[in-house]
Amino acid sequence: MLEHALVAHGAPTLAGLKPGSLFSIFYEEMQALAEEISALNAILVPRGLAIASLFMEGQRALLYLYRKQALSQALAREDARAFLLRWGYRDCSIESALSRLRERIAAQGTFPHEIGVFLGYPLSDVEAFIRFAGRNCLLSGYWKVYSNADEARRLFALYRKCTDVYLRRYRDGFPLSRLAVRVKAA
Repeated sequence: MLEHALVAHGAPTLAGLKPGSLFSIFYEEMQALAEEISALNAILVPRGLAIASLFMEGQRALLYLYRKQALSQALAREDARAFLLRWGYRDCSIESALSRLRERIAAQGTFPHEIGVFLGYPLSDVEAFIRFAGRNCLLSGYWKVYSNADEARRLFALYRKCTDVYLRRYRDGFPLSRLAVRVKAA
């Protein structure tokens, strides 16, 4: 079940199109979920990906699939570092940033706005979302778009097509190990 959710909600990340994907999953037993995450990471980590739990409540877990190199680059950008510093991210290493994100999710009980940086959203759109409280966007899809709507439409279409192709391949029997694309270092 987790593997299917990973493909359904994380295809653009599996394909190397974005640094991260976020999805929620229901589970019956925490130990079984932890074992499933560990087994998936055994497949994903050698391909430069990882899955982490950001929040658990009741029988729901918020999971984050990410590409280590792409996330590291996103967090290292000077504008992203300055933005994240305003939200208490003192260290923008992956481990520290994910730890702070977990704290923020637990404290707020909702998604903190800076989560867009972790998902590959344009920083200008993340900042505009905060400024306009989610209103007055040009377009709404994978995120609320406030600038460069044409590029966002192109990306939304690319992400949808990628998800369709990945789900079809998964149903046809392609294993996760073949769907998790290795992206060469830049």
